[in-house]
Amino acid sequence: MIQLLKYLKTKDWGIVFMVLLFIIAQVFLDLKLPDYMSEITVKVQTPGSETSEIIQTGGYMMLCALGSLVAAIIVSFLSTRLAASFAKNLRERQFDKVESFSMQEINGFSTSSLITRSTNDITQVQMFIAVGMQIMFKAPIMAVWALTKISNKNWQWTAATGITVVALLAVIITVISLALPRFKRIQSLTDNLTSVTRENLTGIRVVRAYNAEDHEESKFETANTALNQNYLFTTRLMAFMSPSMVAAMNGLSLAIYWIGAYLINESMDMMERITIFSDMVVFSSYAIQVVMSFVMLTFVFVILPRAQVSANRIKEVLNTDSTINDGTVTEGKDDLEGEVEFRNVSFKYPDAADYVIKDISFKARKGETIAFIGSTGSGKSTIVNLVPRFYDPTEGEILIDGVNVKDYTQEALCNKIGYVPQKAVLFSGTIASNIAFGENGKEDISRDAVKRAISVAKGTDFVEKTENQYEGHVAQGGNNFSGGQKQRMAIARAIARDPEIFVFDDSFSALDYKTDRELRSQLKEEASGVTNLIVGQRIGTIKDADTIIVLDEGRIVGKGTHTELLETSEVYREIAYSQLSEEELASE
Repeated sequence: MIQLLKYLKTKDWGIVFMVLLFIIAQVFLDLKLPDYMSEITVKVQTPGSETSEIIQTGGYMMLCALGSLVAAIIVSFLSTRLAASFAKNLRERQFDKVESFSMQEINGFSTSSLITRSTNDITQVQMFIAVGMQIMFKAPIMAVWALTKISNKNWQWTAATGITVVALLAVIITVISLALPRFKRIQSLTDNLTSVTRENLTGIRVVRAYNAEDHEESKFETANTALNQNYLFTTRLMAFMSPSMVAAMNGLSLAIYWIGAYLINESMDMMERITIFSDMVVFSSYAIQVVMSFVMLTFVFVILPRAQVSANRIKEVLNTDSTINDGTVTEGKDDLEGEVEFRNVSFKYPDAADYVIKDISFKARKGETIAFIGSTGSGKSTIVNLVPRFYDPTEGEILIDGVNVKDYTQEALCNKIGYVPQKAVLFSGTIASNIAFGENGKEDISRDAVKRAISVAKGTDFVEKTENQYEGHVAQGGNNFSGGQKQRMAIARAIARDPEIFVFDDSFSALDYKTDRELRSQLKEEASGVTNLIVGQRIGTIKDADTIIVLDEGRIVGKGTHTELLETSEVYREIAYSQLSEEELASE
């Protein structure tokens, strides 16, 4: 928790200082009340005391109580404002940090865990700062200040107070030591519950299609029960602290009055008895303030363990360094614009024993189309995902415009690429906002550019039939459009960027043969100077590529044109004849 305080801004530290000042003022006023109470007690029992003096002292008590109330309101307001500001700052930092992560870091934390850390965990820290900070300031100040006031009153009363404090500390330490491991487990179980819920909602169609509702309910019940049991254990454990505090307060009051009664009974002098009685009233008030300090700390100890666990989880994200480091180059070599070159590139995932791709080398010049084909798991998508640096190669180097991709700033690199993922991703908004998505380092994408991109992607018909046309609503994930429509919008988004290089990761699979061919034909005309890297499963999609690279188990086993590979590559022939007959291949 303490390490997160470095993210407090200068103005936040100013608020912390103001909170501390008002808490000191509040404690001072609270501890003045017993002094005035003692004066009133003495005056009431002293013959000849004036009523006006008693009323005046009572007025001072009222002013102290009112001042304490005002100070408490100000402290609460400032603490809440500080907590909200700090939580906002943490959310921004964590979001920015996650945005900078490579796929390796995101997969390491898991999406569900990152969501929980950005919401639930930050809320726990916010709650602790809003409530716990003022208590952590006030309780020690009040306890120490009250103890100094009563330490010279009577050793029997002081001893009773000390024994009560030691007993309370023993209870608190025992409860916290038992609860802390459970709080750590609660956060991981919350991650698991989020993961199960998210997986079920994402795959709801498959769940219903396979009548797997009972199975999913069972998974959710298991995750929910585990979380509930841990919550119940910690809640019951913490619930034990409240009656312990009440018992301690009542027991201390009883001890003080019992000792006071004994001292008064032993005294023979009337004035001495009045003094003892007055001291007993004051001591009782101060002693209760000491115990109240521990009662307040008890509430902190209820929320601190979970807040500490949450703070550690937030800190893990903020302290994780991305494996993808930004370079400094913003422009490549002019004479090599649009060129992509792989030099002996190999890649394996972190902690994996085997390489996904091994010793991959090829060069795609400006305007050329390089296609990749192979069996499932042969490394096609891995190759094209290395181009925008979703991962960095384990060995070898990748050059774009004659410059190693690691030397580019990530913004400059992405501005050169129009990327279409294997699974079309759309964002909630409008069709136009999805096509004009992001920044490309150039002027803003105009409405004409959006229409042109949609036209090239063969999406004009369905877009103009949509309600509000280009301002038509797009649901989260594009769930109100078919797979083929989403894929065409994703392709249009890449076209609208007007990039140097297109990366199509099996992006034509949801299109019929006719639309596929028409789209690629028009794309070739409209973007003739753009380099194309295409991952394909269909021979018809990649047949016209300038170079087709055949992959098998992560290695290149064939390279050439469609005609050349039919003659020289057995793997390519097997793929081709599994899709088309000899007559169809000849006519293609």
